[in-house]
Formats: sequence, C-alpha cells, structure tokens
Amino acid sequence: MASPTEPRSTPPSLSIIVESNPSDSRLSELGIKSWPKWGCPPGIYKLKFDAEETCYLVKGKVKAYPKGSKECVEFGAGDVVVIPKGLSCTWDISVAVDKYYKFESSSSSTS
Repeated sequence: MASPTEPRSTPPSLSIIVESNPSDSRLSELGIKSWPKWGCPPGIYKLKFDAEETCYLVKGKVKAYPKGSKECVEFGAGDVVVIPKGLSCTWDISVAVDKYYKFESSSSSTS
C-alpha cells in the first residue's frame, strides 16, 4: 500500500525511466549507434509522446516536467532515458541536447 506522504499525480505507467551511465556493453546491446540522431538548442519545449521513446543523450541537460505533476525528472549526457507512450511533458533544456533515439513500433508484434 502506498504511503499517504508520497502522493503520485503521474500514474506509474507514465513514468520516465533514467538509466545513468550505462556500460559500453549495455549501449552495444541496445544498438544505440544504429539509431537516428536528434538535437536541439536550449529552451522550453512542450512534447507529447505518441510512442514509447528510448534515447541516449550524448550531450545536454534536461528537466522534464510531466503534465499534471509537480515533480521533474532530470537527465543529461550519458543517460539512457525511456519515455512512455502517451506522456505529455515540458522539457526545460539548459544545455543543448544531442541524442540517439528510437521509437517503439506501434504495429502489433507477436513476441
């Protein structure tokens, strides 16, 4: 049972997961270097994720504020980040971002 002192306004299924400083073998396992790259300058961006995104930040520093939450999730260079499908959030980018990314296929899979 959840502690009453820790209210959650963002459902756990819509939580941003940050894996800090993954090993080289983990990055190879994910196939990061084959993913497309994306970058953007510092600024504030409102984003909605229509598919789950996994990204690896080569450069940058981000504070992500999920919609409906007072909490923020911080991540930056060297982090692998998983952003769930359906999440709306605001990214406050203080250091320009350069990242590898991939979206999970929305097509039905038979695994």
